[in-house]
Amino acid sequence: MTTVAEGAVKRLLSSETTASLRTRYEGSNICTWIGFKHINYLVEEAILCHFADADLPARALYAEHGLGVDIVDLDTRILHALYMDETVQARVVPTAGDDDSFLSFTVALHADRDGEDTKVVAAGAKVVLRSDSYVEAAGEPPAELARFVTGRLSTPGAVAPEPPELTGADLTAVTTSLSAGRGTSGPDPVLDLLTAGKNAFGWKWRIPYPYCHFSERLQMSSYLRQMEEVVDLFLADRGISVKTLLDERRWIPACPHSRIQILDEALMEEDLYTVYTVENVFKDFTYTSRMDCYVVRDGRLVPTATGKVTHGYALIENRRDWNLITFDERVSKALRGES
Repeated sequence: MTTVAEGAVKRLLSSETTASLRTRYEGSNICTWIGFKHINYLVEEAILCHFADADLPARALYAEHGLGVDIVDLDTRILHALYMDETVQARVVPTAGDDDSFLSFTVALHADRDGEDTKVVAAGAKVVLRSDSYVEAAGEPPAELARFVTGRLSTPGAVAPEPPELTGADLTAVTTSLSAGRGTSGPDPVLDLLTAGKNAFGWKWRIPYPYCHFSERLQMSSYLRQMEEVVDLFLADRGISVKTLLDERRWIPACPHSRIQILDEALMEEDLYTVYTVENVFKDFTYTSRMDCYVVRDGRLVPTATGKVTHGYALIENRRDWNLITFDERVSKALRGES
């Protein structure tokens, strides 16, 4: 039986930690505001710092014990904008119960706003330790961590969508619009089944290795990238692409809330079917959408992730300021799928 440093798991489960983190330049796509994906990256980094502060860094857990640190549930609310070149204080509080089969944390990001210490992001996350079976057998995990170890990723308690049956679907007739299977939002029998009768947009995409970790599987940060990209493709499909509204009106999408739950594993070079469904448009001010991801295995659809995201629109006033605005008829109809 392998062991870990004395007191390490106790610190992981009971000690609060604070890390000083800096926003990433890559995440500043519109003026100097940081997008929701990179804000979630800060939450992920804070959790990894918490593991390291407990003398259980992700690298050592994998290399020495064959355990991959995997976030399987990430729920984040953005309370105030974050900016390029900004340093935040990330406070991580463990919240796992004595009988839980997963680690859980709340993460609060604090920043200076007009001289006041202000909470700008509030998040919750669930984490499991995935036993490695790809490179070599992991063996028995350290006893103190055993209840958090799993042989396959999933979010405890998550509700998976019920996928349609593929019986009768001609899977050999799939049409791709890009080379090497990189993706299509065009005619595809699986996408047709998944989007039928819904205010939805479907996208098929081959999982490349840069989106994977631990040699084989899609990770949480990649589902965040998937959520961002499917929104971009959806808006373009509805005739209100990000660049179109930027050029015409200086409008940008603004995301105050997102949540993603991993339901099963999606593997490198599998085709991932992502369905983005608009569920509610609230007073022409915000709209909520659902993202569901699937792979086809053994002739059936397997749900691998589900998520929710809320969006509004902001008007860029100048290089420093923006204000949330109400949708006009064109945008509202496009979101509702009305002609």
